[in-house]
Amino acid sequence: MGLYHFAKSLVYGLLKPVYRMEVIGTENFPKDGGVLLCSNHIDNLDPPMVGITAPRTIHFMAKEELFEVPVLGKILPNINAFPVKRGMSDREALRKGLKVLKEGNVLGLFPEGTRSKSGELGKGMAGAGFFALRSDAYVVPCAIIGPYKAFTKLKVVYGQPIDMGPIRERKASAEETTELIMAEIGKLIEVHR
Repeated sequence: MGLYHFAKSLVYGLLKPVYRMEVIGTENFPKDGGVLLCSNHIDNLDPPMVGITAPRTIHFMAKEELFEVPVLGKILPNINAFPVKRGMSDREALRKGLKVLKEGNVLGLFPEGTRSKSGELGKGMAGAGFFALRSDAYVVPCAIIGPYKAFTKLKVVYGQPIDMGPIRERKASAEETTELIMAEIGKLIEVHR
């Protein structure tokens, strides 16, 4: 058992007693092939929550500052996370993300780039659209519906893969594609709130 699966079991054991997790739609998750998993971002616990509920191993793109935190900075690369410089075009992170998808793995992103203070869905950044357009990966929307409050129900909803064919064919912009992905996440929130 690798560190990722050990960490997944450990985190599950820590979070399960605190949050009444309801996981919906894991059957929508493609069993193989590249998957771009895009989720809303309401709390620092979102990455581990998605990590323990998704049916496949996720490679997360995480803000560069986290890799400078003692201990955490050493653990992150061992659980498939890699750094991204926020607020600028980070070519190395973009290359790494595309490689993850082309190798048939799951790339996890929070397109808003930062936590929503209000809990409402924010505007997504163009990176999600870039990955969706530059790869043949499935694009799976995910909604985390909180709040993260002890002994309160917390939902993690995986939607059906978005049909990217027409969008890729008409060569939509990365911004427009991200907006479409965010709209799908918004629909999941509305339906399951």
